Amino acid sequence: MTSPLRHARAATLLLLLVTSVWGSTFFLIRDLVATLPPADFLAVRFAIAAVVMFVLFRRQTLALSRRDLRIGVLLGVLYGLAQLLQTIGLQHTDASVSGFVTGTYVVLTPLLGALLLRERIDQVTWGAVALTTAGLAVLSLRGLSVGLGEAVTLASAVLYAGHIIALGRWSTPGAAVGLSTVQAAVIALVTGVAAVPDGISLPADGGQWASLLYMALVAGALALWAQTWAQAHLTATRAAIVMAMEPVFAAFFAVLLGGESLTGRMLLGGALVVASMYLVELRGVLGRRRRSDVSAAADPPVEALHHDV
Repeated sequence: MTSPLRHARAATLLLLLVTSVWGSTFFLIRDLVATLPPADFLAVRFAIAAVVMFVLFRRQTLALSRRDLRIGVLLGVLYGLAQLLQTIGLQHTDASVSGFVTGTYVVLTPLLGALLLRERIDQVTWGAVALTTAGLAVLSLRGLSVGLGEAVTLASAVLYAGHIIALGRWSTPGAAVGLSTVQAAVIALVTGVAAVPDGISLPADGGQWASLLYMALVAGALALWAQTWAQAHLTATRAAIVMAMEPVFAAFFAVLLGGESLTGRMLLGGALVVASMYLVELRGVLGRRRRSDVSAAADPPVEALHHDV
């Protein structure tokens, strides 16, 4: 297996691990935002992540070029606004509906890629997108009425898709650490601006601080770095399909740690999402076999497909 292919496989596994971490935070966030305003929670979470990342990766962050800094700021603004809009949407719609509407970034990512970057999406990938969307619907959807909450949440999904595309286009392995640090700082700034008018509240006890620190350091700092590095080796559409495992992991941890019951919807929806990932992986394996005698110039490694600006 060539180095680019090893990197792509490692990136897929790393992104899957990140997605499992995100899925583990759902029941923690649910408990935290019951007493802590959402914008305050986000601001404190990403401020801690940014400080820790800068202390650890000061040299790599200061070594970023002006171009990389601009990219990091753009990525941070996209992600910070998406987080805020998703949280606002949750105040006006059911969490199950919010989960499905947010998950539409799986469909929006290839659509935006085709519209903005003129990327060609093959039929197998569209099939995987359709399977993923069906799985998300089975997992999350229990009736849908279009209102303010759904509209705001859909806007957040568009921003998440834009963030995925931008990472896939501009992230490089060498700049991943610095870019993720800049993103964390910008996300803290964006969410902090939303939190300041009413004053920033802090967690009330040790249990809440433990949950927040886990989300700041593991689901924040570590996850931002891992996603930024992984998307330097993956197409945006493939990354979106992998990250569609988030509600599957959320359901798993809700049953394992959150006291919820396992249902047929969880099993069926999870199976559809996993099947879509295997479909994309099978497509890649078959494609590599068919192209085994093609030159590197005609079949460039995945890294070469995203960083030409």
